[in-house]
Amino acid sequence: MKLAVVGGGSTYTPELVDGFARLRDALPLAELVLIDPAADRLELVGGLARRIFARQGHPGRISWTSDLDAGVDGADAVLLQLRVGGQAARNEDETWPLDCGCVGQETTGAGGLAKALRTVPVVLDIAERVRRRNPDAWIVDFTNPVGIVTRALLTAGHRAVGLCNVAIGFQRKFARHLGVAPEEVSLEHVGLNHLTWERSVTVGGHNVLPQLLAEHGEAIAADLHMPRELLDRLGVVPSYYLRYFYQHDEVVRELLGRPSRAAEVAEMERQLLALYGDPALDEKPELLGKRGGAFYSEAAVALTSSLLRDTGDVQVVNALNNGTLPFLPDDAVIEVPASVDARGAHPLPVRPLEPLFAGLVAGVTAYEHLALEAALKGGRGRVFDALLAHPLIGQVAYADRLTDDLIAHNREHLAWA
Repeated sequence: MKLAVVGGGSTYTPELVDGFARLRDALPLAELVLIDPAADRLELVGGLARRIFARQGHPGRISWTSDLDAGVDGADAVLLQLRVGGQAARNEDETWPLDCGCVGQETTGAGGLAKALRTVPVVLDIAERVRRRNPDAWIVDFTNPVGIVTRALLTAGHRAVGLCNVAIGFQRKFARHLGVAPEEVSLEHVGLNHLTWERSVTVGGHNVLPQLLAEHGEAIAADLHMPRELLDRLGVVPSYYLRYFYQHDEVVRELLGRPSRAAEVAEMERQLLALYGDPALDEKPELLGKRGGAFYSEAAVALTSSLLRDTGDVQVVNALNNGTLPFLPDDAVIEVPASVDARGAHPLPVRPLEPLFAGLVAGVTAYEHLALEAALKGGRGRVFDALLAHPLIGQVAYADRLTDDLIAHNREHLAWA
C-alpha cells in the first residue's frame, strides 16, 4: 500500500517514520511519499527517513516531492500534518491575544481561531486534489485544530477521520502507573478535540480510575499542572487543554512571563534539522521527544491500518457526532472511542455527559460551528461572532479588539481580508 504525508518536511516526520518501520506488520507500506513545499527541509527529513527504514530493515520505498498532485497519486491514504504560516504564525497566535488578557494558544481561543481560518481553506484545497487523483483514498487529519479541520473535511464530503495523540498519551501513562501493558488499558474518553475527559480507565473489565487517582493522583495532577484536589472533586482526568478553561487567568500570567512555545519549538526545530543532516544518523534523535506529538506514530499506524485493512478496531478518533452526544448537532465532530473499518469511524455509545462537562462541550461546539463558517465564508462579522461565542472570550470589547488583531496578523493568509 502507498501512504502520502502532506507536511512531510515537518520535524515530526521521523517520529512517524520510526513508527511505520517498527509497526510494519500492522501497516505493510510498499511506498511512503513525503510532500512539502519546503524542498530544503524535505531533503533533510527524507534522507533521515530512508536511513531509519534501512536500519530497521523495512523494504518500503521512501520518496519526497513538492508536487502535491504527483505525491498523492495512487495513495491509499493521505496523512495531513501541515502548519500554514509555520512557527512564525504560531508565535503570533500565542502572543497577540495576551494583550487583551486572553490566553494565547495555537488551538484554543483567539489563536486557535486564527489557525483555523488560515488552515481550513488550504486543507480543503488539498483534499479536493486528493479526491480528483484518487476518490477512494482516506484522509487522516492530524492538522490542528483537528476538530474544526475534520468537520470541514466531512462537511465537504471527504473520506476523512481526525486524529489526536492525547488519548494514546493518557493510555501509555496510565499503563505505566498501573504496571500493565498499554493494550490492556481502555479509556472512556469523551468530549471534543482538546476538550476531553477520561471518565473511566478499564483494565481486565474493571474500572480502575478510582485506584489510579488514589495511588497516582499527585503525579497525574503535576503532569497536567492542575490541583490534585480538582481531579479528586471531578472524579475524572481532564485533558491538559482543560487548564486553559479551568485556570485561564493563571495560565495567562504564566504565558506573559516566558517565551512563547513557538519560539522554543522554532529553536528546537533548528537543532533537529541540523541533526537530520548528519548522514550517520539513522534513528530518531532523543531531542525529538521534547518536540511534542508523543505516540503520534502509533496512533497513526493503528488508525490507517484499521481504515485500509477493515479491522473494526476500537480507537479514539474525531468523527461525526450523529446522535452520540444527543445535545449536540449530528454534524458536530466529537472525540470518542469508535469502531474503525473500511467504511470509516463509527462512534461507540456514550453514557450521558454530566452537566459540568456537557455545558462546556456545547459552548465550544457552537464556537466551532461559527469558526468554520468564518473559515469558509470570511468576513469580519463572522470572525467577531466566533470570538464572542468562545467561552474564553465572550465579551464584546474583547471580541471586537481580537477580531481586528486577528485580521491584522493574518491578512496575507486570508483571501477576503
